[in-house]
Amino acid sequence: MTADQQQASSALKVTTPTDREIYTERVFDAPRERVFAVYTDPELIPEWWGPRGTTATVDEMDVRPGGRWRFLIRNSDGSEVPAMHGTYREVMPPERLVQTFEWEGMPGHVSVDTVTFEDLGDRTKVVTTSIFHTTEERDGMLESGMEHGLGETYDRLEELLARDAG
Repeated sequence: MTADQQQASSALKVTTPTDREIYTERVFDAPRERVFAVYTDPELIPEWWGPRGTTATVDEMDVRPGGRWRFLIRNSDGSEVPAMHGTYREVMPPERLVQTFEWEGMPGHVSVDTVTFEDLGDRTKVVTTSIFHTTEERDGMLESGMEHGLGETYDRLEELLARDAG
């Protein structure tokens, strides 16, 4: 695979299949078990969660059905971004997570995110389908810069997976 093909295959794809959904997809150069493990390890979340120039702190992360998670984000200037939190509904290692997502900057607007980890041998396709209550909530998420932030978050995840593979 050429470097251009590799970059194209690992690019974040974001679509809106319905008026209440956001669908994202990205391929990582690591086996599914490794990607799932890093995705669900509270010790590693601070190394990759959030856009570049931010620092994440895991306030709570209990990866089991009914378990809660809450991440705090701080910008490089020290200012805090409103936290995000949710509850795990399903945990099926290394195949699938279902969790709620609520940004504390817009309380009451809760989406349900289903994340699947597709085994591609030594690579993994991570697909997230987020379902919102209304089209306006979905559009608000898209307008918030979510695509850029998730793109950088996933770039950082890819870098961590590559570093740990070496």
